[in-house]
Amino acid sequence: MGSPLARNTLWMLLGFGFRLGLQFLYFVLLARILGPEQYGAFVGVAALIMVLSPFASWGSGNILIKHASRDPGLFKKYWGAALATTLASGGALTGLAFLLSGFVFTWETALALALPIALGDLVGIRLADVSGQAFQSRERLSRTSALWVIISASRLLGVLVLYALPQATAFHWALLYAGSGLLAGILGVAWVVRELGLGPLSLGPMRGEWREGFYFAISLAAQGAYNDLDKTLLSRFVSDVVAGGYAAAYRVLDAAFVPMRALLYATYPRFFREGKKGLGGSWAFALRLLPWGLAAGGLGTALALGLAPFLPILLGPEYALSAAVLPLLAPILLFRALHYLAADALTGAGYQGLRSSVQVGVAFLNLGLNLWWIPLFGWRGAVWSSLASDGLLAASLLLALFLGLGRRARVESYSERT
Repeated sequence: MGSPLARNTLWMLLGFGFRLGLQFLYFVLLARILGPEQYGAFVGVAALIMVLSPFASWGSGNILIKHASRDPGLFKKYWGAALATTLASGGALTGLAFLLSGFVFTWETALALALPIALGDLVGIRLADVSGQAFQSRERLSRTSALWVIISASRLLGVLVLYALPQATAFHWALLYAGSGLLAGILGVAWVVRELGLGPLSLGPMRGEWREGFYFAISLAAQGAYNDLDKTLLSRFVSDVVAGGYAAAYRVLDAAFVPMRALLYATYPRFFREGKKGLGGSWAFALRLLPWGLAAGGLGTALALGLAPFLPILLGPEYALSAAVLPLLAPILLFRALHYLAADALTGAGYQGLRSSVQVGVAFLNLGLNLWWIPLFGWRGAVWSSLASDGLLAASLLLALFLGLGRRARVESYSERT
């Protein structure tokens, strides 16, 4: 990797490292404070809301990166549009999350848990995400990584307040979750405005971008579905205790993906620049990153396997299930390393619609497998569904990429003959 790219990756790795430490600290404290039943009740609702969260920004942060990475003069125009989109869509989706949770769970759960969680995630954290993407579009990755640390620090502050309460419940944590998310969002927006300025808060620049914005949003929603719906269904069909133990293992798995995530964040704007040359350009860049990606995925797998036996010690004996689940989920990290590189190569060359179609298909497959296997096999069914879905996703995206390259080669060959 070139020195600017290596420097940006290092910034993201440091930022994610600090974020991981803060996340792990507040996760351990939260799991111990709430216990698996209350924690499972919280994550069951939160997982449902996470499926909606990408639509809160409607892909406007990715649109901002695409345009500003190619032409910095367009930054303010699309930064203002991203803020306007997030505020409008996030507010509307908070109401939708309340209604969905009322039908899936109970109206009491919707009011006590879903509404504050939605405010924290669909408004607060989405604003923080878009702020991080604003810095990412200008390749100021040190700021992006710092924003992620701010998000985790605000969560830790909320957990410390929760710890001080005499009888903490999922309801108390939902309120603190909302407050910490909104705090992170306000701080993120203020930082970007101070350093890079603020364009008009208008939806106008998004008028010609709604379709691609939808592709970005549906891609992230599908990703949230095949990553999180199993937890909701475990809570619904098995128990909150099992959902809490499974969710804890998945949380550690996500933490082990940090080395690869740092590489992806650092290289994402570059995929758009290379993609201006076509799919061949973005794929050539992905191939250069492949050894680093596989190394990062392998490192994450080793970390997950090494941590698994210690989870009951760190989280408490009631999380013994997490130690059994984590080693079975570990291969997902290698699948992710392959699928993200192929997916970003497609996105950078303008094939986001194709990427999204593959991800939506896998999300529906994952939902079907979970509805079939979880009632029959419990948490093991959720594990099998996750492995099958992530493996198929990697294979399908690579196949789509190769088919696109083959089609491009045939078109070029035909053009030369004529």
